[in-house]
Amino acid sequence: MDIHLSDNASGNALTPEATVELLALARGGDEAALGRLLQRCIPALCRWARSRLPSSACGMLETADLVQDAVLSAMRHLNAFEQRHQGALQAYLRQAVLNRIRDLERQQNGPEQADFLEYLAADETAADEFVGRAKAWSRYETALERLSPPEREAIILRLELQYEYGEIAVILGTSSDDAARMVVMHAMRRLAEEMRVH
Repeated sequence: MDIHLSDNASGNALTPEATVELLALARGGDEAALGRLLQRCIPALCRWARSRLPSSACGMLETADLVQDAVLSAMRHLNAFEQRHQGALQAYLRQAVLNRIRDLERQQNGPEQADFLEYLAADETAADEFVGRAKAWSRYETALERLSPPEREAIILRLELQYEYGEIAVILGTSSDDAARMVVMHAMRRLAEEMRVH
């Protein structure tokens, strides 16, 4: 299946009803429903995956290709998936993409990494910048893991998947866009505290 993606994720916002209906149709073999579901999920997953894809893999594999491959593979097991809460499908697909990225990291061979380290050693400015970014990313990831699951999800939805507050409200089950904004702001404060402490 070839999915034509739009960068306008907010124009394809998932509603709770649409997600449930499309999932039921897709499980029944409806290719059009599966395509619509994927069109809504894949752009956000691509934005999320871009920051996690190893830099040495960027030339070998486009982020969109990796995401689409991982998602289509996960969708083959759709009958085993249970949507227990809003956002469960997105979390399920996000895990499938993360697993594919981890597989890719394991497959990377030593010479490429050695070449990269040699490049960093030759360019002190690049090395300092790389180390600084790696430390900041590590602090962010560590702090994120210390948040509660709802706080972590709010951060990922807003910062990494770049969802609008209306979409976050649907996924988190809050009463309004403003309520979703408050949840995100609280989660951001908690993240900042955790990053300052460690």
